[in-house]
Amino acid sequence: MTFLTIAGTMPAMAVSTSCRHLLGLDGLPVDTMRALFDRAEHWLPIAKGDAPPVDLLRGSIVANVFLEDSTRTRLSFTIAAQRLGAATVDLTGSGSSVSKGESLLDTAMNVAAMGVNAMVVRCTPAGGPMQIADHVTMPVINAGDGAHEHPTQGLLDVFTMKQRFGTIDHLRVAIVGDIASSRVARSNMHALTSVGAHVILVGPPELVPDDLASITDGPGTVEIAHDLDSVLSQVDVIMMLRVQFERHEGKALSPDYRNRFGLTAARADQLPESAIVMHPGPMNRGLEIESDVAHDPVRSVILDQVTHGVAMRMAVLEWVMGDQRGA
Repeated sequence: MTFLTIAGTMPAMAVSTSCRHLLGLDGLPVDTMRALFDRAEHWLPIAKGDAPPVDLLRGSIVANVFLEDSTRTRLSFTIAAQRLGAATVDLTGSGSSVSKGESLLDTAMNVAAMGVNAMVVRCTPAGGPMQIADHVTMPVINAGDGAHEHPTQGLLDVFTMKQRFGTIDHLRVAIVGDIASSRVARSNMHALTSVGAHVILVGPPELVPDDLASITDGPGTVEIAHDLDSVLSQVDVIMMLRVQFERHEGKALSPDYRNRFGLTAARADQLPESAIVMHPGPMNRGLEIESDVAHDPVRSVILDQVTHGVAMRMAVLEWVMGDQRGA
C-alpha cells in the first residue's frame, strides 16, 4: 500500500512518544487480538444496554476526527467512549477548516493542542493516522484511511465470527465484491490469517487482482476466486462488500455484476446450514445483497456486527487509553 504525503503548513517535528496506537492490523500480535476479543466480550452487556455504563475513562476526552462520512463507525466510537465514562467531541470535514484548505496534519495538531486524551481519525489519504501519530502525544486510532485499513472493523468482524462459532481458527471465510478498494477487506484478511483462518477473495478480476493474495503474513491462507457459485458450499462465513463507486473514478460497473456476484436468496440456499452472512455496511440493496438475505433471522449477523462494534471499540479505547493513563 502506498501512503500519500499529507502536506502541512504548520512546522512540526515528529514526536517521540510511547503512546499505544491502533493504526492497522498488519503486524498486530495475535495475542493482542485475542485479548481484545476477550475484553469486547466483557463489555458486550454494556454495549447492548443491558448493564450500566462505567467510569473507567472519566475525565478523559475522545476526539472523533471524521473527515469522511460515517454512520456506524462514528456513532459507535462515540457511544463506546461515553459508556466508558469519557466525554466526546466530533469534528467532520464539512464543519472543519479542512473545507477551507487546512491540511489533515494541521487540523489534528490543533485538536491535540486543545488537550484531548485520544484521537479517532477517519480520512481519505492512506497513511493519514500514521502521520498524525508521529506528531501528537496521545493515542491515535485509525477509523479508516483510504483503501489501506479499518482495524476496528476487522476486529469487530472477527469477533462476530468468534461469537457465533466459538473459535475462529480454521474458519473458511469468503469476502465478496470490491476487494481492491476495501480497507475492510484488508483488515479482515490480516486478522483472519493471523489466527489461522482461510480467506477466499471473490469478485471480478478488475476488483480482485491476484496480488491481493500475498499481502498477509500469518498461519492462515488466502486464495482468489472469480466464480461465487463455486465457493458457496465451502464456506462458514460469507461477507459481502459494498461496491465503492466513489473510488472508481466514473468507471462503469459490469452490467452483469449482480447476476455473477450478488448474494441472492437462491445463492444463500447453497450455503452450508451453519454458515453466516455478514456485511460491514452501508449496503447497496439489490446489488451485492438482497434484502431478504440481509434480514435472514438465522443466517444474517449484520446487526450483530453493529452491536459488536460498540463492544470492540470499548475494548480498543480501554487498551490505548488505559496504557496512557498508567493502568
